[in-house]
Amino acid sequence: MTRTLSPGMLANGWTQTARRDLLRSQTYEITFAGQAGAGLRAEFDDCEITVGSDTTTLRAELPDQAALIGLVLRITGLGLEVVFLRLVPPDGDPAKEVAEPGGSQSSA
Repeated sequence: MTRTLSPGMLANGWTQTARRDLLRSQTYEITFAGQAGAGLRAEFDDCEITVGSDTTTLRAELPDQAALIGLVLRITGLGLEVVFLRLVPPDGDPAKEVAEPGGSQSSA
């Protein structure tokens, strides 16, 4: 079967613009249970850290999903429980939630 591509279309159906958007780094916030002390905060010196009353949130600009998975594995590898993960919208749109507690997915 021969497939005709429009100008700017890639073989997988993505446009050049959409592909560039996918390759752009994105900012994520990952919240885990507990208050991170100085030692634990040092483990994540490559992230912005906000310590709340019973949670800690890391904010990081990551180049791709492999880096996101790596950060989540760093957190869970220290025995910490991830309770929230979200993609921070680049242009001030309402937050896009990647995952909610309990594993469900939604968007705001």
